[in-house]
Amino acid sequence: MTPLTIRDFRPGDGVAVAAAHSAGREHLLLTPEVLVWLDGRRAEGEYYRTLVAEIDATVVGAVRCGVVTGTSTKGVGYANGSVLPARRGRGVFTALLAAAEAHLAEHGVVEVHSWVDEEPGALAFAAARGYTEGRIAHFARRDLSLPLPAAAGLPPGVELRPASEWEDDPYPIFVIEADAVRDEPGEVEMDAADYEEFVNGVWARPDLDRELTTVAVLDGEPVAFSAVQTDGVDRYWSAFTACRRDFRGRGLTKLAKAQSLRRAQAAGYRWAYTSNDATNAPMLAINSWLGYERCASERKFVKRLDG
Repeated sequence: MTPLTIRDFRPGDGVAVAAAHSAGREHLLLTPEVLVWLDGRRAEGEYYRTLVAEIDATVVGAVRCGVVTGTSTKGVGYANGSVLPARRGRGVFTALLAAAEAHLAEHGVVEVHSWVDEEPGALAFAAARGYTEGRIAHFARRDLSLPLPAAAGLPPGVELRPASEWEDDPYPIFVIEADAVRDEPGEVEMDAADYEEFVNGVWARPDLDRELTTVAVLDGEPVAFSAVQTDGVDRYWSAFTACRRDFRGRGLTKLAKAQSLRRAQAAGYRWAYTSNDATNAPMLAINSWLGYERCASERKFVKRLDG
C-alpha cells in the first residue's frame, strides 16, 4: 500500500490544494494565490497552519487550521479541509484531522470547530470522530448573465462608493465590520476585533476586490458595506455584508449588495456565490430578492479536545 505523508504546505502546493478544496464544491472560492498568502502571513496568536496529504508525491487533500482570534473567548480553534473525491474513504482526512487537532492542542485549543458538507457521508465522518452537529448554513448562487433587479433611487444623503476610495485608510470600513460581526450568528462571541488584524487579514487579502466591494455612505459617513472576493476570472464571492447597528432597518446593505452585483455584472463576472446562517432571515431575504438560488449547505460541528 502506498504510504500516506502528512506535511506542511509549500508555495508550490497552491494549485493542488485549491483543486482539492473545490472538488465537487463549486460554491467555494479559494484561489492558489490566497492559499499561499494565508500560509505566509503568520497572524499573531492564530498559529495558522495548512497541512497537506500526499500520496506518491501527489497532493490529494489538505486541512487549514488555527486558533480563532477576534474574540475574548479562549481555547477555540478551527479545522477545515477536503480530499479529492477519488481519494476519499482511505483514511486521508482522518490523518489530516488528527494532525490538525494535535497542532491546535499544542496551542491551547480545547474546542475545535469545523464546517462539514451537508451530505450523509461527510456528516457521518464527523460524528464518528467525536464531533457534535450544530448549526446549518446555506450557499446560494446567482447567474449574473440574467438581469438584476432595477436600481432603485437612493434615499436622501445616501451614496454608494467603491471601497477603493478608502485604500490608504480603511479604518471607517473596520468600524462597520467590528460593530456588525458581534451580531453574526455563531457559537463564539466575536467581541475583540483588532484593527491591525483587519488590515493584515482582511484588507490585504489578494482576492479582495475593492472596486466591487461597495460602501453605503450616509451624510458622508460610511455605515454599511458589501465585501467581495473574486477569482479574477468569472466567480464572485460575497465575503461579508454588514451594517452598523445604529443604521439598520433602512435597506442600506441591500442597496450596497445590489450595486456591487451590478458592477460585477458589468465587469464580466458570471457566477455570484454567497452563504448565510439558516437563522439570518434578513440576509436570506435580501439574497432571495437579488435572485440567488440555494445550491448547497454545510453544518458546523464542534469537538472538545479535553473531554
